[in-house]
Amino acid sequence: MKNIKIALSLVLLFSISSCDEFLSETPDNRTQIDTPEKISELLVNAYPVGGTYMDFAETMSDNVTDGRLTETLPKNLQNYNWEMQDETNVDTQANYWDACYRAIAHANKALQAIAEQGYPASMNAQRGEALLARAYSHFMLVSFWSNRYNPATAGTDLGIPYVTEPEEVLIKKYTRNTVAEVYDLLQKDIEEGLKYVTNEYKEPKFHFNREAGKAFASRFYLIKGDWAKVLEVTEGLGSKPAGKIRDYLAYTSLDPNVQFIDYAKAEHPTNLLIVSSYSIYSRATQQNRFYLGANQSIELLGNATNIYNKAWYYTTYSYNSKTNFRPKYKEYFKYTNLTANIGEPYLGTVLLSNDEFYLNRIEALVMSNRIAEANTELEFFLGMRTKAYNAATDKLTEAKIVAKYPVITDEYTPFYTMTPVQTSYVKAIAEAKRREFIHEGMRWFDVKRFNLVVKHDIFNSPSNTLVKDDKRRALQIPLSASSNGVEINPR
Repeated sequence: MKNIKIALSLVLLFSISSCDEFLSETPDNRTQIDTPEKISELLVNAYPVGGTYMDFAETMSDNVTDGRLTETLPKNLQNYNWEMQDETNVDTQANYWDACYRAIAHANKALQAIAEQGYPASMNAQRGEALLARAYSHFMLVSFWSNRYNPATAGTDLGIPYVTEPEEVLIKKYTRNTVAEVYDLLQKDIEEGLKYVTNEYKEPKFHFNREAGKAFASRFYLIKGDWAKVLEVTEGLGSKPAGKIRDYLAYTSLDPNVQFIDYAKAEHPTNLLIVSSYSIYSRATQQNRFYLGANQSIELLGNATNIYNKAWYYTTYSYNSKTNFRPKYKEYFKYTNLTANIGEPYLGTVLLSNDEFYLNRIEALVMSNRIAEANTELEFFLGMRTKAYNAATDKLTEAKIVAKYPVITDEYTPFYTMTPVQTSYVKAIAEAKRREFIHEGMRWFDVKRFNLVVKHDIFNSPSNTLVKDDKRRALQIPLSASSNGVEINPR
Protein backbone atom coordinates (compact mmCIF):
# COMPACT_ATOMS: atom_id res chain seq x y z
CA MET A 1 0.00 0.00 0.00
CA LYS A 2 3.12 2.12 0.22
CA ASN A 3 1.88 3.11 3.66
CA ILE A 4 -1.42 3.88 1.97
CA LYS A 5 -0.07 7.25 0.82
CA ILE A 6 -3.26 7.69 -1.07
CA ALA A 7 -3.50 11.46 -0.84
CA LEU A 8 -0.02 12.50 -1.88
CA SER A 9 -0.55 12.62 -5.63
CA LEU A 10 -3.84 14.39 -5.06
CA VAL A 11 -2.11 17.10 -3.08
CA LEU A 12 0.39 17.62 -5.88
CA LEU A 13 -2.31 17.73 -8.54
CA PHE A 14 -4.67 20.15 -6.91
CA SER A 15 -2.47 22.02 -4.42
CA ILE A 16 -4.85 21.41 -1.57
CA SER A 17 -3.19 21.47 1.82
CA SER A 18 -3.95 22.10 5.42
CA CYS A 19 -2.21 25.47 5.40
CA ASP A 20 -5.59 27.26 5.30
CA GLU A 21 -5.39 27.65 9.06
CA PHE A 22 -2.35 29.88 8.59
CA LEU A 23 -3.88 32.06 5.90
CA SER A 24 -6.66 34.59 6.20
CA GLU A 25 -7.20 34.62 2.43
CA THR A 26 -7.11 31.97 -0.26
CA PRO A 27 -4.08 32.60 -2.52
CA ASP A 28 -5.01 33.52 -6.10
CA ASN A 29 -3.12 30.53 -7.49
CA ARG A 30 -5.01 28.08 -5.28
CA THR A 31 -7.22 25.73 -7.32
CA GLN A 32 -10.57 25.48 -5.60
CA ILE A 33 -12.65 22.36 -6.23
CA ASP A 34 -15.98 24.14 -6.10
CA THR A 35 -17.79 23.40 -9.36
CA PRO A 36 -19.25 20.25 -10.89
CA GLU A 37 -16.72 20.51 -13.71
CA LYS A 38 -13.72 20.60 -11.37
CA ILE A 39 -15.06 17.71 -9.33
CA SER A 40 -15.61 15.73 -12.51
CA GLU A 41 -11.96 16.30 -13.40
CA LEU A 42 -10.98 15.04 -9.96
CA LEU A 43 -13.18 11.95 -10.37
CA VAL A 44 -11.34 10.89 -13.53
CA ASN A 45 -8.83 9.37 -11.13
CA ALA A 46 -11.42 7.83 -8.78
CA TYR A 47 -11.06 4.50 -10.60
CA PRO A 48 -8.18 2.02 -10.20
CA VAL A 49 -6.63 3.07 -13.51
CA GLY A 50 -3.12 2.65 -12.13
CA GLY A 51 -3.43 -1.13 -11.95
CA THR A 52 -5.46 -4.10 -13.09
CA TYR A 53 -6.59 -7.38 -11.58
CA MET A 54 -7.17 -9.47 -14.72
CA ASP A 55 -3.75 -11.09 -14.87
CA PHE A 56 -3.58 -12.39 -11.31
CA ALA A 57 -7.31 -13.14 -10.97
CA GLU A 58 -7.49 -15.09 -14.22
CA THR A 59 -4.32 -17.06 -13.50
CA MET A 60 -5.63 -18.14 -10.09
CA SER A 61 -8.80 -19.56 -11.64
CA ASP A 62 -9.54 -22.82 -13.43
CA ASN A 63 -9.45 -21.03 -16.80
CA VAL A 64 -5.72 -21.59 -17.13
CA THR A 65 -3.32 -24.49 -17.37
CA ASP A 66 0.36 -25.12 -18.01
CA GLY A 67 1.03 -24.14 -21.62
CA ARG A 68 4.60 -25.49 -21.30
CA LEU A 69 6.30 -22.44 -22.78
CA THR A 70 10.06 -22.37 -22.45
CA GLU A 71 10.08 -19.25 -20.26
CA THR A 72 8.17 -18.69 -17.03
CA LEU A 73 7.50 -15.25 -15.61
CA PRO A 74 7.89 -15.36 -11.80
CA LYS A 75 4.64 -13.51 -11.12
CA ASN A 76 2.77 -15.81 -13.51
CA LEU A 77 3.98 -18.88 -11.59
CA GLN A 78 3.22 -17.29 -8.22
CA ASN A 79 -0.33 -16.45 -9.31
CA TYR A 80 -0.78 -19.99 -10.59
CA ASN A 81 0.29 -21.36 -7.20
CA TRP A 82 -1.80 -18.82 -5.22
CA GLU A 83 1.35 -17.33 -3.69
CA MET A 84 2.14 -13.79 -2.64
CA GLN A 85 4.05 -12.03 -5.40
CA ASP A 86 7.56 -10.71 -4.98
CA GLU A 87 6.98 -7.97 -7.53
CA THR A 88 5.04 -4.76 -7.00
CA ASN A 89 5.06 -3.40 -10.53
CA VAL A 90 2.48 -3.41 -13.32
CA ASP A 91 -0.35 -5.98 -13.14
CA THR A 92 0.70 -7.36 -9.75
CA GLN A 93 -1.40 -7.85 -6.65
CA ALA A 94 0.35 -5.09 -4.71
CA ASN A 95 0.04 -2.71 -7.65
CA TYR A 96 -3.71 -3.22 -7.80
CA TRP A 97 -4.05 -2.75 -4.03
CA ASP A 98 -2.28 0.59 -4.37
CA ALA A 99 -4.36 1.58 -7.40
CA CYS A 100 -7.60 0.94 -5.52
CA TYR A 101 -6.61 3.01 -2.52
CA ARG A 102 -5.41 5.85 -4.76
CA ALA A 103 -8.79 5.77 -6.47
CA ILE A 104 -10.54 5.84 -3.08
CA ALA A 105 -8.50 8.89 -2.10
CA HIS A 106 -9.73 10.81 -5.13
CA ALA A 107 -13.33 9.80 -4.48
CA ASN A 108 -13.05 10.91 -0.85
CA LYS A 109 -11.55 14.24 -1.85
CA ALA A 110 -14.43 14.83 -4.25
CA LEU A 111 -16.98 13.96 -1.57
CA GLN A 112 -15.27 16.32 0.85
CA ALA A 113 -15.41 19.13 -1.71
CA ILE A 114 -19.10 18.49 -2.35
CA ALA A 115 -19.82 18.51 1.39
CA GLU A 116 -17.98 21.81 1.78
CA GLN A 117 -20.30 23.30 -0.86
CA GLY A 118 -23.35 22.15 1.12
CA TYR A 119 -24.36 19.29 -1.17
CA PRO A 120 -25.90 21.44 -3.93
CA ALA A 121 -28.21 19.69 -6.38
CA SER A 122 -25.91 20.77 -9.20
CA MET A 123 -23.31 18.34 -7.86
CA ASN A 124 -25.61 15.35 -7.41
CA ALA A 125 -24.18 13.51 -10.42
CA GLN A 126 -20.64 13.88 -9.09
CA ARG A 127 -21.76 12.91 -5.60
CA GLY A 128 -23.33 9.71 -6.91
CA GLU A 129 -20.31 8.90 -9.04
CA ALA A 130 -17.89 9.45 -6.15
CA LEU A 131 -19.88 7.20 -3.80
CA LEU A 132 -20.10 4.40 -6.37
CA ALA A 133 -16.44 4.74 -7.31
CA ARG A 134 -15.42 4.56 -3.66
CA ALA A 135 -17.61 1.49 -3.18
CA TYR A 136 -16.26 -0.21 -6.31
CA SER A 137 -12.61 -0.08 -5.24
CA HIS A 138 -13.44 -1.22 -1.71
CA PHE A 139 -15.54 -4.04 -3.14
CA MET A 140 -12.69 -5.25 -5.33
CA LEU A 141 -10.27 -5.08 -2.40
CA VAL A 142 -12.48 -7.09 -0.05
CA SER A 143 -13.21 -9.58 -2.84
CA PHE A 144 -9.53 -10.36 -3.34
CA TRP A 145 -7.95 -9.86 0.08
CA SER A 146 -10.64 -11.30 2.38
CA ASN A 147 -12.56 -14.53 2.79
CA ARG A 148 -15.69 -14.88 0.68
CA TYR A 149 -18.81 -13.27 2.06
CA ASN A 150 -20.64 -15.56 4.46
CA PRO A 151 -23.06 -13.94 6.93
CA ALA A 152 -22.32 -16.68 9.46
CA THR A 153 -18.64 -15.68 9.70
CA ALA A 154 -18.55 -12.15 8.26
CA GLY A 155 -18.70 -10.59 11.73
CA THR A 156 -15.28 -12.01 12.60
CA ASP A 157 -13.63 -12.47 9.19
CA LEU A 158 -10.94 -9.91 8.41
CA GLY A 159 -12.03 -7.41 5.78
CA ILE A 160 -10.00 -4.48 4.49
CA PRO A 161 -9.61 -0.90 5.73
CA TYR A 162 -12.70 1.01 4.55
CA VAL A 163 -11.51 4.57 4.08
CA THR A 164 -14.16 7.30 4.05
CA GLU A 165 -12.13 10.44 4.68
CA PRO A 166 -9.26 12.09 2.82
CA GLU A 167 -5.87 11.67 4.42
CA GLU A 168 -4.50 14.74 6.12
CA VAL A 169 -1.16 13.18 7.06
CA LEU A 170 1.53 11.62 4.92
CA ILE A 171 1.55 8.28 6.74
CA LYS A 172 -1.62 7.09 8.40
CA LYS A 173 -2.09 3.73 10.05
CA TYR A 174 -5.21 1.72 9.28
CA THR A 175 -6.90 -1.26 10.85
CA ARG A 176 -9.00 -3.79 9.00
CA ASN A 177 -12.76 -3.67 9.25
CA THR A 178 -14.56 -7.00 9.44
CA VAL A 179 -16.12 -8.35 6.27
CA ALA A 180 -19.56 -7.59 7.73
CA GLU A 181 -18.58 -3.97 8.39
CA VAL A 182 -17.15 -3.61 4.88
CA TYR A 183 -20.32 -4.99 3.31
CA ASP A 184 -22.50 -2.70 5.41
CA LEU A 185 -20.46 0.30 4.30
CA LEU A 186 -20.51 -0.90 0.70
CA GLN A 187 -24.27 -1.20 0.71
CA LYS A 188 -24.63 2.26 2.21
CA ASP A 189 -22.36 3.82 -0.45
CA ILE A 190 -24.00 1.90 -3.31
CA GLU A 191 -27.56 2.75 -2.32
CA GLU A 192 -26.69 6.37 -1.62
CA GLY A 193 -24.76 6.60 -4.88
CA LEU A 194 -27.68 5.24 -6.91
CA LYS A 195 -29.90 8.00 -5.53
CA TYR A 196 -27.77 10.68 -7.15
CA VAL A 197 -25.88 9.22 -10.11
CA THR A 198 -27.05 10.30 -13.56
CA ASN A 199 -26.00 9.97 -17.20
CA GLU A 200 -25.15 13.66 -17.47
CA TYR A 201 -21.65 13.26 -18.84
CA LYS A 202 -20.15 14.04 -22.22
CA GLU A 203 -18.67 10.55 -22.20
CA PRO A 204 -20.89 8.60 -19.77
CA LYS A 205 -19.20 5.23 -20.41
CA PHE A 206 -16.05 6.54 -18.68
CA HIS A 207 -17.91 7.45 -15.50
CA PHE A 208 -20.23 5.64 -13.13
CA ASN A 209 -23.52 6.32 -14.90
CA ARG A 210 -26.91 4.97 -13.81
CA GLU A 211 -26.66 1.71 -15.76
CA ALA A 212 -23.10 1.02 -14.62
CA GLY A 213 -24.12 1.76 -11.04
CA LYS A 214 -26.97 -0.73 -11.23
CA ALA A 215 -24.75 -3.36 -12.85
CA PHE A 216 -22.24 -2.98 -10.02
CA ALA A 217 -25.06 -3.17 -7.48
CA SER A 218 -26.28 -6.42 -9.06
CA ARG A 219 -22.82 -7.96 -8.63
CA PHE A 220 -22.72 -6.88 -4.99
CA TYR A 221 -26.22 -8.15 -4.16
CA LEU A 222 -25.61 -11.40 -6.00
CA ILE A 223 -22.65 -12.16 -3.73
CA LYS A 224 -24.74 -11.20 -0.69
CA GLY A 225 -27.49 -13.54 -1.84
CA ASP A 226 -30.07 -10.75 -1.91
CA TRP A 227 -32.03 -11.91 -4.96
CA ALA A 228 -34.82 -9.36 -4.55
CA LYS A 229 -32.32 -6.50 -4.75
CA VAL A 230 -30.66 -8.03 -7.83
CA LEU A 231 -34.04 -8.23 -9.56
CA GLU A 232 -34.87 -4.69 -8.49
CA VAL A 233 -31.76 -3.11 -10.01
CA THR A 234 -31.90 -5.26 -13.17
CA GLU A 235 -35.60 -4.65 -13.89
CA GLY A 236 -34.86 -2.10 -16.62
CA LEU A 237 -33.06 -4.64 -18.79
CA GLY A 238 -36.30 -6.21 -19.89
CA SER A 239 -36.74 -9.62 -21.49
CA LYS A 240 -34.39 -10.74 -24.25
CA PRO A 241 -32.51 -7.42 -24.50
CA ALA A 242 -30.99 -8.05 -27.94
CA GLY A 243 -29.80 -4.49 -28.44
CA LYS A 244 -28.13 -4.30 -25.04
CA ILE A 245 -25.84 -7.33 -24.92
CA ARG A 246 -22.80 -8.01 -27.10
CA ASP A 247 -23.53 -8.96 -30.70
CA TYR A 248 -21.04 -11.80 -31.15
CA LEU A 249 -22.04 -12.45 -34.74
CA ALA A 250 -20.97 -8.92 -35.66
CA TYR A 251 -17.93 -9.01 -33.36
CA THR A 252 -16.46 -12.26 -34.66
CA SER A 253 -17.01 -11.24 -38.27
CA LEU A 254 -14.33 -8.60 -37.78
CA ASP A 255 -10.68 -9.21 -38.51
CA PRO A 256 -8.97 -10.46 -35.31
CA ASN A 257 -6.72 -7.38 -35.26
CA VAL A 258 -9.83 -5.22 -35.27
CA GLN A 259 -11.49 -7.33 -32.57
CA PHE A 260 -8.67 -6.39 -30.17
CA ILE A 261 -9.64 -2.74 -30.54
CA ASP A 262 -13.38 -3.22 -30.90
CA TYR A 263 -14.08 -5.12 -27.68
CA ALA A 264 -13.87 -2.15 -25.29
CA LYS A 265 -15.37 0.52 -27.55
CA ALA A 266 -17.77 2.92 -25.86
CA GLU A 267 -20.31 2.74 -28.69
CA HIS A 268 -21.20 -0.86 -27.84
CA PRO A 269 -24.36 -0.79 -25.69
CA THR A 270 -23.12 -3.67 -23.53
CA ASN A 271 -20.07 -1.75 -22.30
CA LEU A 272 -21.28 0.24 -19.30
CA LEU A 273 -18.05 1.33 -17.61
CA ILE A 274 -14.71 1.56 -19.40
CA VAL A 275 -11.36 2.71 -18.07
CA SER A 276 -7.95 3.17 -19.60
CA SER A 277 -5.78 1.06 -17.30
CA TYR A 278 -2.02 1.05 -16.86
CA SER A 279 -1.27 -2.51 -17.92
CA ILE A 280 0.75 -4.87 -20.11
CA TYR A 281 -1.81 -7.66 -19.80
CA SER A 282 -2.29 -7.81 -23.57
CA ARG A 283 1.22 -9.30 -23.76
CA ALA A 284 0.06 -12.29 -21.71
CA THR A 285 -1.16 -13.91 -24.93
CA GLN A 286 2.49 -14.54 -25.80
CA GLN A 287 4.32 -14.32 -22.48
CA ASN A 288 2.27 -16.24 -19.90
CA ARG A 289 3.12 -19.91 -19.62
CA PHE A 290 0.10 -20.44 -17.37
CA TYR A 291 -2.74 -19.31 -19.59
CA LEU A 292 -5.65 -20.70 -21.60
CA GLY A 293 -4.21 -23.94 -23.04
CA ALA A 294 -4.89 -25.14 -26.57
CA ASN A 295 -6.59 -28.32 -25.35
CA GLN A 296 -8.34 -26.38 -22.61
CA SER A 297 -9.93 -24.16 -25.27
CA ILE A 298 -11.74 -27.20 -26.60
CA GLU A 299 -12.80 -28.24 -23.10
CA LEU A 300 -14.24 -24.78 -22.39
CA LEU A 301 -15.37 -23.61 -25.82
CA GLY A 302 -15.81 -26.72 -27.97
CA ASN A 303 -19.11 -27.87 -29.45
CA ALA A 304 -19.57 -30.35 -26.62
CA THR A 305 -19.95 -27.48 -24.16
CA ASN A 306 -22.85 -26.06 -26.17
CA ILE A 307 -26.24 -27.28 -25.01
CA TYR A 308 -27.38 -27.39 -28.64
CA ASN A 309 -24.17 -29.22 -29.64
CA LYS A 310 -23.32 -26.45 -32.08
CA ALA A 311 -20.28 -24.23 -32.47
CA TRP A 312 -19.92 -21.07 -30.40
CA TYR A 313 -19.15 -17.64 -31.79
CA TYR A 314 -16.30 -17.53 -29.28
CA THR A 315 -13.26 -17.76 -31.55
CA THR A 316 -9.74 -18.34 -30.22
CA TYR A 317 -6.34 -17.76 -31.78
CA SER A 318 -2.76 -18.62 -30.92
CA TYR A 319 0.70 -17.18 -31.41
CA ASN A 320 2.56 -20.30 -30.34
CA SER A 321 0.17 -23.30 -30.75
CA LYS A 322 0.41 -23.95 -26.99
CA THR A 323 -1.74 -21.23 -25.49
CA ASN A 324 -4.87 -19.69 -26.97
CA PHE A 325 -6.52 -16.33 -26.60
CA ARG A 326 -9.62 -14.41 -27.51
CA PRO A 327 -8.87 -10.91 -28.83
CA LYS A 328 -10.02 -8.51 -26.13
CA TYR A 329 -7.11 -6.25 -25.22
CA LYS A 330 -5.13 -3.89 -27.41
CA GLU A 331 -2.20 -2.14 -25.80
CA TYR A 332 -1.82 1.56 -26.41
CA PHE A 333 1.76 2.61 -25.70
CA LYS A 334 2.01 6.26 -24.80
CA TYR A 335 5.54 7.48 -25.43
CA THR A 336 6.89 9.81 -22.80
CA ASN A 337 10.31 10.08 -24.43
CA LEU A 338 10.58 9.16 -28.10
CA THR A 339 14.34 9.52 -28.12
CA ALA A 340 14.78 7.05 -25.28
CA ASN A 341 11.94 4.91 -26.64
CA ILE A 342 10.21 4.78 -23.25
CA GLY A 343 6.61 5.31 -22.25
CA GLU A 344 3.57 3.87 -20.50
CA PRO A 345 1.32 1.01 -21.65
CA TYR A 346 -2.47 1.27 -21.36
CA LEU A 347 -5.45 -0.95 -22.07
CA GLY A 348 -9.07 -0.15 -22.69
CA THR A 349 -10.74 -2.26 -20.00
CA VAL A 350 -14.45 -3.01 -19.56
CA LEU A 351 -15.18 -3.03 -15.83
CA LEU A 352 -18.95 -3.50 -16.08
CA SER A 353 -21.17 -4.73 -18.89
CA ASN A 354 -24.75 -5.59 -19.71
CA ASP A 355 -23.62 -9.16 -20.40
CA GLU A 356 -22.76 -9.65 -16.73
CA PHE A 357 -25.76 -7.56 -15.67
CA TYR A 358 -28.12 -9.83 -17.64
CA LEU A 359 -26.57 -13.06 -16.37
CA ASN A 360 -26.83 -11.76 -12.81
CA ARG A 361 -30.54 -11.21 -13.38
CA ILE A 362 -31.00 -14.72 -14.74
CA GLU A 363 -29.30 -16.20 -11.68
CA ALA A 364 -31.49 -14.13 -9.36
CA LEU A 365 -34.57 -15.41 -11.21
CA VAL A 366 -33.37 -18.98 -10.64
CA MET A 367 -32.74 -18.37 -6.95
CA SER A 368 -36.19 -16.74 -6.65
CA ASN A 369 -37.73 -19.94 -8.05
CA ARG A 370 -38.80 -18.17 -11.24
CA ILE A 371 -37.35 -21.02 -13.30
CA ALA A 372 -39.54 -20.61 -16.38
CA GLU A 373 -38.52 -16.95 -16.75
CA ALA A 374 -34.87 -17.79 -16.17
CA ASN A 375 -35.08 -20.52 -18.79
CA THR A 376 -36.47 -18.08 -21.37
CA GLU A 377 -33.72 -15.55 -20.74
CA LEU A 378 -30.89 -18.10 -20.64
CA GLU A 379 -32.11 -19.65 -23.90
CA PHE A 380 -31.91 -16.23 -25.51
CA PHE A 381 -28.44 -15.49 -24.14
CA LEU A 382 -26.97 -18.83 -25.23
CA GLY A 383 -28.65 -18.54 -28.62
CA MET A 384 -27.04 -15.15 -29.24
CA ARG A 385 -23.65 -16.86 -28.87
CA THR A 386 -24.36 -20.03 -30.87
CA LYS A 387 -23.61 -20.37 -34.57
CA ALA A 388 -26.52 -21.57 -36.70
CA TYR A 389 -28.89 -21.11 -33.77
CA ASN A 390 -32.52 -21.68 -34.72
CA ALA A 391 -34.97 -20.14 -32.26
CA ALA A 392 -37.76 -22.36 -33.53
CA THR A 393 -35.99 -25.67 -32.98
CA ASP A 394 -33.17 -25.00 -30.50
CA LYS A 395 -35.23 -24.93 -27.34
CA LEU A 396 -33.85 -24.88 -23.83
CA THR A 397 -35.70 -26.99 -21.29
CA GLU A 398 -35.29 -27.77 -17.62
CA ALA A 399 -34.63 -31.41 -18.53
CA LYS A 400 -31.77 -30.38 -20.84
CA ILE A 401 -30.21 -28.18 -18.17
CA VAL A 402 -30.42 -30.88 -15.52
CA ALA A 403 -28.89 -33.46 -17.88
CA LYS A 404 -26.12 -31.14 -19.11
CA TYR A 405 -25.24 -29.80 -15.66
CA PRO A 406 -25.88 -32.61 -13.17
CA VAL A 407 -25.60 -32.01 -9.46
CA ILE A 408 -22.29 -33.26 -8.05
CA THR A 409 -22.14 -33.59 -4.29
CA ASP A 410 -20.15 -30.80 -2.63
CA GLU A 411 -19.15 -29.21 -5.93
CA TYR A 412 -21.02 -25.91 -5.62
CA THR A 413 -21.18 -24.91 -1.97
CA PRO A 414 -22.28 -21.29 -1.49
CA PHE A 415 -23.28 -20.14 1.99
CA TYR A 416 -26.95 -20.52 1.04
CA THR A 417 -28.83 -23.66 0.07
CA MET A 418 -29.93 -24.55 -3.45
CA THR A 419 -32.38 -27.13 -4.73
CA PRO A 420 -31.07 -29.64 -7.28
CA VAL A 421 -32.79 -27.77 -10.14
CA GLN A 422 -31.39 -24.43 -8.94
CA THR A 423 -27.93 -25.97 -8.70
CA SER A 424 -28.06 -27.17 -12.31
CA TYR A 425 -29.19 -23.78 -13.57
CA VAL A 426 -26.61 -21.93 -11.48
CA LYS A 427 -23.91 -24.20 -12.91
CA ALA A 428 -25.14 -23.42 -16.42
CA ILE A 429 -25.02 -19.68 -15.72
CA ALA A 430 -21.59 -19.92 -14.10
CA GLU A 431 -20.26 -21.75 -17.17
CA ALA A 432 -21.83 -19.11 -19.41
CA LYS A 433 -19.99 -16.43 -17.44
CA ARG A 434 -16.82 -18.47 -17.63
CA ARG A 435 -16.95 -18.51 -21.43
CA GLU A 436 -18.12 -14.93 -21.74
CA PHE A 437 -15.47 -13.30 -19.58
CA ILE A 438 -12.45 -15.48 -20.27
CA HIS A 439 -9.17 -13.53 -19.73
CA GLU A 440 -11.08 -10.91 -17.69
CA GLY A 441 -10.54 -12.41 -14.22
CA MET A 442 -14.27 -12.71 -13.59
CA ARG A 443 -14.15 -16.47 -13.09
CA TRP A 444 -12.33 -15.94 -9.79
CA PHE A 445 -15.46 -14.36 -8.28
CA ASP A 446 -17.42 -17.56 -8.94
CA VAL A 447 -14.56 -19.80 -7.81
CA LYS A 448 -14.63 -17.93 -4.55
CA ARG A 449 -18.34 -17.50 -3.85
CA PHE A 450 -19.18 -21.09 -4.81
CA ASN A 451 -16.06 -22.39 -3.04
CA LEU A 452 -15.04 -24.34 -6.14
CA VAL A 453 -12.02 -26.62 -6.01
CA VAL A 454 -9.30 -25.67 -8.51
CA LYS A 455 -6.53 -28.03 -9.57
CA HIS A 456 -3.49 -26.62 -11.34
CA ASP A 457 -1.20 -29.05 -13.13
CA ILE A 458 2.46 -28.25 -13.68
CA PHE A 459 4.54 -30.18 -16.18
CA ASN A 460 7.09 -32.47 -14.47
CA SER A 461 5.98 -31.23 -11.04
CA PRO A 462 3.26 -32.19 -8.56
CA SER A 463 -0.10 -30.57 -9.18
CA ASN A 464 -1.35 -27.89 -6.81
CA THR A 465 -4.95 -27.90 -5.59
CA LEU A 466 -6.94 -25.08 -4.05
CA VAL A 467 -9.29 -26.98 -1.77
CA LYS A 468 -12.50 -25.70 -0.28
CA ASP A 469 -11.99 -22.99 2.36
CA ASP A 470 -8.29 -22.87 1.47
CA LYS A 471 -6.73 -19.88 3.20
CA ARG A 472 -5.01 -18.93 -0.06
CA ARG A 473 -8.40 -17.87 -1.44
CA ALA A 474 -7.76 -14.58 0.37
CA LEU A 475 -4.67 -12.92 -1.10
CA GLN A 476 -1.95 -12.04 1.33
CA ILE A 477 -1.83 -8.38 2.34
CA PRO A 478 0.95 -6.57 0.41
CA LEU A 479 4.16 -6.12 2.34
CA SER A 480 4.01 -2.34 2.01
CA ALA A 481 0.68 -2.37 3.86
CA SER A 482 1.48 -5.02 6.47
CA SER A 483 4.74 -3.27 7.34
CA ASN A 484 2.65 -0.26 8.26
CA GLY A 485 0.47 -2.24 10.63
CA VAL A 486 -2.27 -3.72 8.44
CA GLU A 487 -2.91 -7.20 9.82
CA ILE A 488 -1.90 -10.04 7.49
CA ASN A 489 -4.13 -12.95 6.52
CA PRO A 490 -3.57 -16.27 8.28
CA ARG A 491 -1.80 -18.98 6.36
